[in-house]
Amino acid sequence: PSSGAESSAPGRVGCWFGGQRRAGAGLTSEDRLRARLGAAVAVSGGALEAADSLCRACVGLLEVDGASISLTLDGTNRGTFGSSGDLSRRLDALQFTFGEGPCLDAVRDGSPVLVADLDDPTHTRWPAFTGEVLRTGITAVFALPVALTSQPVGALDLYRGRPGPLDDRALTGGLLAAELAALPLLDVLSAHRDVVSRGEEDGWTQLASLERVEIYQATGMIVGALDVDPAEALVRLRAHALARGITAAEVATQIVARRMSLDSRDWQDPPNPDRAWR
Repeated sequence: PSSGAESSAPGRVGCWFGGQRRAGAGLTSEDRLRARLGAAVAVSGGALEAADSLCRACVGLLEVDGASISLTLDGTNRGTFGSSGDLSRRLDALQFTFGEGPCLDAVRDGSPVLVADLDDPTHTRWPAFTGEVLRTGITAVFALPVALTSQPVGALDLYRGRPGPLDDRALTGGLLAAELAALPLLDVLSAHRDVVSRGEEDGWTQLASLERVEIYQATGMIVGALDVDPAEALVRLRAHALARGITAAEVATQIVARRMSLDSRDWQDPPNPDRAWR
């Protein structure tokens, strides 16, 4: 990976799979890659820890600089399920703020979205998202759908600081990782389903942590302060984020912490987004 890589694969990600070390002889490159990615998902801890571990393994194994796993429902990025580091988590949050990006397209179309050079003049998708991502130094993005029962519910996003397509090995590994990403997500959803019958809260706690809770809290506060409906409140929250050059989650955090005024005179008309992200 380039010098901007967030992290390398954790030391415990080796050739262990199914609790046994597999001999290298007779294994194809794809077999070894699958084993190492599988070992990353098999770490001890909860589903979110497994998702983070898988993202870090992608960075170490696939020659990318960052990775994140997004949960997307009803066409909306609902939260970051796993990430290799802070930059990848922020890039995922930008897709929610702008309402556009590779993750959303990959889930909508049910197929990979591979952009080898965001700075290519012929690239016209996601103008707001692309401009901000380029400012972070990332020039290539690859989104691979994560599916449960053949239904895309999220995406594995891979980020790289140099232009160029994924080679065959990296693309194969990315598709394998996207398949594996469904396992911890299924664990969380299954735990949530069993919360009532088992009287436990772990599944609900983990699932709730994926939701942009601060967004919904702040939206409710805007509804109360400005007497608007929730849809309009969310539009205004996003507009303020765009105008200030920060993510919607960061605006929401300031509102919930009461560090941003909700005086109706300041929020009656959304700020001009043309001043944003410069």
